[in-house]
Amino acid sequence: MRLLSLVLFIYSSLFSSDILTSYRLNGIAELEKTMDKELTSIEYWDSVIKDKDTSFGYLESYSNILTCNKEKSTLNLYSINEKDNFNFRKEYSAYTGKRKGDKVKEGDLKTPIGIYNITQRLSKDTKLDPFYGPLAFVTSYPNTYDTYRGKNGSGIWIHGLPIKQDRDEFTRGCIAINNQNIECLNKNIDISKTLLIINSSEVKKDTSKVMMSSILSQLYNWRYAWLYNDIDSYLKFYSDKFVRNDGMNIKTFTTYKSRVFKKIEKKTIIFKDINIVPYPNSENVYQITFKEFYKSNTFEFSGNKILIVTMHDNVMKILTEK
Repeated sequence: MRLLSLVLFIYSSLFSSDILTSYRLNGIAELEKTMDKELTSIEYWDSVIKDKDTSFGYLESYSNILTCNKEKSTLNLYSINEKDNFNFRKEYSAYTGKRKGDKVKEGDLKTPIGIYNITQRLSKDTKLDPFYGPLAFVTSYPNTYDTYRGKNGSGIWIHGLPIKQDRDEFTRGCIAINNQNIECLNKNIDISKTLLIINSSEVKKDTSKVMMSSILSQLYNWRYAWLYNDIDSYLKFYSDKFVRNDGMNIKTFTTYKSRVFKKIEKKTIIFKDINIVPYPNSENVYQITFKEFYKSNTFEFSGNKILIVTMHDNVMKILTEK
């Protein structure tokens, strides 16, 4: 399969004779480097996303988007149709936190603003308290950006209403919809392919394709520098305010990565299921997630990667990663 891909690339390239000559003189490694460089071009990513629905960003992993507008107390469901476009499906009336604003700490009675996955489905079979209705969906609050900003707390769910008692018209930070609607929602989503975006007002649906191409291009430039041991170019992608999810600051991170790059190891780095979403209520901040496969002579990793980046003057800077 790998050889077939190489052959297809050679014959589809405008510079096929140059690539063939490079292969003749230098072998497969030089070809791979050429292709890795091609993945950094904006023109390539323009062609990839030309016909792609980027209403909520660049999404490869999700078939459902839930958007919560705290100002209007609504939860909206959008789903991918047969043309791979996100169509509006349903609006649910919702209760949110008693207090306005973004959640910062445990017990502040605020619903967070951010981008979240649904990590678990709870029901009576999992001994869900009847106060939360027949079903509840557990969110990933606090996420990586929340942690970076020092936010804490837990237990932010989408859930139903009490089965045998009344309740106030607000929550302690969760999103609550009536029980018929939570049952309906359950039938219409796969939680592993559903993204939740919470905003103080309406979630924007006008993400720029130009911006998505730029971020994808720079993501692969970051990968290229990493892949080919260019420490200076690699570190330029990191903000002076960078703090890794485990607390490592930019100074310690620079020392650590410089030591790793000095090994000059041959690496394999593959990104799959890439998702880029503008972060609500945050100017020029984007969440990037993907599945990463990394392998060198001394280390191997396969799992989920999260980057929180800023874009200023078309330059990507990483604030935090996990």
